[in-house]
This record gives sequence, structure tokens and C-alpha cells, in this order.
Amino acid sequence: MQNDSTAANPLLDFSAMPRFEDIKPEHVEPAIRSLIDENRALIERLTADPGTPTWDGFVSPMDEAGERLGRAWGVVGHLHSVFDVPEWREAYNAMLPEISRFYAEVGQNLALFEKYKALHDSPEFATLSPVRQRILEHGLRDFRLSGAELPDDQKPRFQEIQEEQSQLAAKFSENLLDATNAHAEWVSDEAGLAGIPDDARQAARAAAEAEGKPGWKFTLQMPSYLPVLQYADDRELRARMYRAYATRASELGKPELDNGPLIGRILALRDEEARMLGYRNFAEVSLVPKMADTPEQVLGFLRDLAAKAKPFAEKDLEELKTFARAELGLDTLEPWDVAYAAEKLRQARYAYSDQEVKQYFPEPKVLDGLFGVIRALYRVDILPDEAPTWDPDVRFFRIEKDGANGPELVGHFYLDLHARSTKRGGAWMDSARSRHRNTWGSDTPVAYLVCNFPGPVGGKPATFTHDDVLTLFHECGHGLHHLLTQVDELAVSGIHGVEWDAVELPSQFMENFCWEWDVLQGMTAHVDTGAPLPRALYDKMIAAKNFQSGMQTVRQLEFSMFDLRLHGEVDASSGPVPIERVMALLDEVRREVAVMIPPAWHRFPHSFSHIFAGGYAAGYYSYKWAEVLSADAFEAFEEAGAGKGSLLDPETGERFWREILAVGGSRPALDSFKAFRGREPRVDALLRHSGMVAQA
Repeated sequence: MQNDSTAANPLLDFSAMPRFEDIKPEHVEPAIRSLIDENRALIERLTADPGTPTWDGFVSPMDEAGERLGRAWGVVGHLHSVFDVPEWREAYNAMLPEISRFYAEVGQNLALFEKYKALHDSPEFATLSPVRQRILEHGLRDFRLSGAELPDDQKPRFQEIQEEQSQLAAKFSENLLDATNAHAEWVSDEAGLAGIPDDARQAARAAAEAEGKPGWKFTLQMPSYLPVLQYADDRELRARMYRAYATRASELGKPELDNGPLIGRILALRDEEARMLGYRNFAEVSLVPKMADTPEQVLGFLRDLAAKAKPFAEKDLEELKTFARAELGLDTLEPWDVAYAAEKLRQARYAYSDQEVKQYFPEPKVLDGLFGVIRALYRVDILPDEAPTWDPDVRFFRIEKDGANGPELVGHFYLDLHARSTKRGGAWMDSARSRHRNTWGSDTPVAYLVCNFPGPVGGKPATFTHDDVLTLFHECGHGLHHLLTQVDELAVSGIHGVEWDAVELPSQFMENFCWEWDVLQGMTAHVDTGAPLPRALYDKMIAAKNFQSGMQTVRQLEFSMFDLRLHGEVDASSGPVPIERVMALLDEVRREVAVMIPPAWHRFPHSFSHIFAGGYAAGYYSYKWAEVLSADAFEAFEEAGAGKGSLLDPETGERFWREILAVGGSRPALDSFKAFRGREPRVDALLRHSGMVAQA
């Protein structure tokens, strides 16, 4: 039911799905301001009440008011990511300081903190469920991390730090998108396209035609950039594209898009925040709500993995150099040759190419296969549904399960698969609505699943590389974590409250199914002939599965160690960190773990949005940490499926749902893992899956 305000402002309508067809940039400020005011008034009333707070009279109304604000701002943030046109960018940035200020204010509100403590110390606490007790304990921890216990004269400065960090993160992201869109390589002679696959050529031709120009236009968007690096015979074209990509948003491009000064400032603010809270550095702050205990423990984990992986990486690189020299005439293997030479070596060694495999993964068939895996594991149905979307390309689905009285709704998700110039790069899952029980009933969860794959070309459906398929399954794993939750408490429903270094477990777990024959049989059909993936080609893919996995592993370890040491060792106490110091640390990390050192002009940190604009600061190691958990969890399906011809075991799937996906953040991630696996996690499965086990 709509009242006058929701009819006038669709951002204030929480009765159903977001009304994307009605929401305009001019709705943002009045909606967000009114919701902030509503929350402030509630907090004032609750903190003024002299009585002992109760869950129903205090926590529930706080959660409900906060959820409305979170949902509305979530829509605004989502549109800023997927429809980054000037009007939306302006509307988002205009309210970003306000929303940051409000959340900082709440986190520092001592009266509110005292109310939570009073409930925690009251007789009611013992009567609360373990889940609610955990929520209260996490709440107190988060108040401390938000500066609630700081002296009053320090709180304004702490608040300023939070606001500025939010603005810098948004600016970092915008600079990167603008710098990515600013560069194009034009090819006028068809001879210059030698080696580049037909679909990439057609997309480049269409891009040129869209601007009314002859020739072919290649951009730094991944569906355009990657085929050039991987297949173009023109070494100079590869080199130019590589350099443009590697120097995005740096001082080597447009000065106004340089992320270098932002990096220095972000590090200084994080360091100041950590010291105000009584920690030695930001890495310590980052780990407080995570599974890992100390930066030293994480660094030990990364170094141990690096020691195991580096010999394999060195062997990978030596093989690549030898092949490039002997077969491709490349006496010196440059970074812009690596993807090209690796693809040629893969074809020579395993007699297939990524491009050949790609023809067997048309988008409709891949989605059918993905939904089939989910159906087999969890006995749920995924059906097309209808709701307003932000782009005609976006689709909407519902998930149902059989109930006592017929189908029961589990949740919904939006699927936005194709790259656009107004969409930030990468792939992600985000919450549009979380499952929770409230005063007017229950809300089922809703997720956004977003990727940047190539779209349809020349009247044919889009086709995906096997890496694209892995990415899609990965994001869907996050989505299932959010959608299959059975927790009704907002703070720990779905992915909420899950330790950050465990949140990648369900996503990485899903990737494993993309290598199973019984799964691939049902999700492949040649885009021209409709023939399924041949067994012989699959066998080659499996033989090549761990091709260069040593090099890929040390690259991830390089990023993880750089991030952790940057936030744990670099002194930022005297102000913004010079970008030269940041680059020097990266060089140091590379000398320890990398096998392929990029050129001195490479500016990787300037596009490392995971840690400067995406919540992974001093937490990028989570990918590897969680990969240990996910590989070990998948091993349970391997054990259950041994001798059965299929790993899609519904009993094990039901247990994974019950012990991992359903419980969300309602208990420690390690307890959930042990409940599923019956023991502590072990690294063995990861090393085996990655082919990094010494041969006897």
C-alpha cells in the first residue's frame, strides 16, 4: 500500500521490488534525507527512554528503520555502479557525505552504545537465542570499531575520516571507469586484425560503426581488451593495449584521473583511524571481525603457500619462455606477450584453444546448465519472473522450493551479464533486499548478480569463455549464500555477519562444478551446430586445467601480500603516502613471490579497486584463505560422488545448504565449516585441485 510520500518518491516505496522505471536522480536527496531524519528521530526517542532496553522494543525498531535506509541507499549505490551517467554520479556523490556522516554518527553515539550494553548486561540477554546474543556481541564490537568509546573531542575528527574515505573510494572508482573508457585503439587495415577471433572483430566493427567511423575500435573494456592480448598477432597492438591498460588512472594519463594522490590520502586516513582506535595499523583493525587473528598469522599463511607455489610458477614461466623463443621467435618474453604465448602453448600442448571452447558455451545453454546444477544440489526451481529493471538487457528470476502447500518462494535475483560503457568493470553480487522477519511479516531476499561479459554479436547469442563460465558460477555462489539463507535476523541473514575471509567459500565452491563432465554435458551446445562439447575436447580441457596455475597462484599471492603489508607496514602517520613508497613496496613483494616482473611504468595500484574502493582493504588474502575452505568443502562432493558418475549429490547438497548457506553469519564460519565437514579445514585439497602436488 502506498502513501503520498511513496507515490511521489519511488525510493521510499518498500512494498515490492525497486521501481527502476520510476526512480530518477532527483528522488535521491529527498528520499535519503527523510530516511536519515526518520532514523535520527528514532534513535533520539530510544536513547531518551530511561527504561532498560529490550530486543523487541529497542533492537527490532532500530533494525527496521536501518533496513529501509539501507535498501534505498543500496538502490542508489547500485545505479551508480551499473548506470554511471553524469546525472546519477552527481546524485550519488551529493548524498555520499550525508550518508557517511550519518553512519559515522550512529557508530559513535555513546548513548546508543550504552543502550546496547545495557541490553547485553540485562537478565533478558540469557533468554535470547544464541543468534541474537551473537548479534548483540557483534554490535558492541562494531560500536568500538566506529569510535563510540573515543573522547568526545576526538569524535568529530573520526567522523571526518569516515566521510572523506567514502568520497575518495567513490572518486577512485569513477576515475578508473573514466580512464578505462577514455582509451581506444583504432585499426584501419584488416591485416592488423590477424589472429583476433571473429566475434571480437565483429564487436570492434560494431563499436566503430556506432561512432560512424570506418575500421575497428578496440577498448580497455575486458571483452574487447582480452581477445587482443590473447590472440592478436600484431605485437605492437598488444603492447599499446597493455600499456594503456596498465597505466589507467595514473599520472601517465589524464592528470585529473590520476588515482595516485587518492591512494596516498586513503592510506593516511586509514592509518589515522587505526591509531585513534588504539591499534598499531589498519591491518589489525581490518582483522578484528575476520576469521584470521593477526596480520602475522595471515602473512605466514601467504608465505607458506608462496613457498609451495613458486617452484611450480618458475617452471611454468621457463616453459613459456622456451616455447616463445623456439616457436614464436620471441627472444624476450614481454608482459604483453604472456597471454598470447600462453594461448599458443596451450594450443600446441593440448591441441585446443579458448576460442574453440567458447563456441560451445552460448549464454542460454550456460544459464540452463547453471540453473540445473542449483536444482540438482538444492532441489529448488529457478523461473523467469517480471520486475522493473535499470536496462532492457537485465533479466529477473524467482527461486521456489516445494512446500507442504505447493511451491514456496525462496527469493529473487536480477541478472545483468553484459558489459556497457556506463557500468563499472568486474563482476559482483550485491543485496537488493535481505531475508528478515519484521512487524508486518517476512521479506524474502533479493540479489543483484552483475558481470561484464561480451553481448550477442551478429544475430547469434553471446558466447562465453570457460573463464566467463567460472565467473558466472562464482557470483552465483555468492547469490545463493544470500538467497538460500534461513535466518530471519537481518544482521546475520545471508552474507551479513559472515567473516570477510570466509565469504568467498560458497562462491569459489561453485566454480568446481564447471570442470565436471556430467555438468558440462548439460550446459554446452555449439553456437552454430548445437552439438554438445565433445568428450575429447573436455579431456584436453581437464589435462590443461592447471596449465600455468603456479603463475596464477603467485600472482594472487602478490596482490594479497602487497595489500596486507601496505596496510600493516607502511608508515602513514605523517600524512599522505607518496606513490613512490607504494610502488617500492610492491616491487619488494614482487621480488619475494613473483616470477614475471612487469615494467617499471606499470601502475597496478591505481586500478586495485578491491582494496581502495571495494571493502577488501587488508583483506584481499580472503580469496586464498577461503579457497582452502572451498576446495576442502568440494572434496565432500567428490567423496559422495565417487563411483556414481556424478558429483551432484543432493544429500551432500542439502547438508551444505543447511550447515553453510542457510546459517549465514549466525555462527562463526569455522563452526559452520566443521559442522559440514566434521573436522578442521585442510590445505591438501586446494594444492591437489591446483596441480601443485609434487609428483612421485
